[in-house]
Amino acid sequence: MKSLIVYSSQSANTKKLADAIYDSLEGEKDIFPVDEAPTPQGYDLTFVGFWLMAGNPDPKSSEYLAKLGKEDRLFLFATHGAKAGSDHVKNAVAHATGLTDGSEIAGVFTCQGQVNPKVLGKVKQKPEPPVWIGDADDAVGHPNEEDLSALKKMIAQL
Repeated sequence: MKSLIVYSSQSANTKKLADAIYDSLEGEKDIFPVDEAPTPQGYDLTFVGFWLMAGNPDPKSSEYLAKLGKEDRLFLFATHGAKAGSDHVKNAVAHATGLTDGSEIAGVFTCQGQVNPKVLGKVKQKPEPPVWIGDADDAVGHPNEEDLSALKKMIAQL
């Protein structure tokens, strides 16, 4: 199987997941930051990783996802300040899926990612802080070894 891993990472959280996926995959594989990523033509499975911005995949990842179609088989992975399984995260994953033109989703993995303290400070100053702000303290130290192990387990089942 030939795999492509594409990621966008603002504070290295999503890159940690991308690297774990790369290390877990057997067969031919390539990994690229989203800015340098080729189209997934010729790949059997494409992994697209992103961080959340305003409840959606970051702009660069959103642009990449919008180029994908029915012929593309995807595994989505994301990091976020919100609690895993929250509506905030579920809505973001649904939005990411909807950006593609009917791509097959082979799997989804999300986990908390530590929010950059400078970003966190700015966000806390907003008149209406985002819904995830109360979860940000729990994101410190993530993704951790437990998160990476869970991701690797999912990859092994593909």
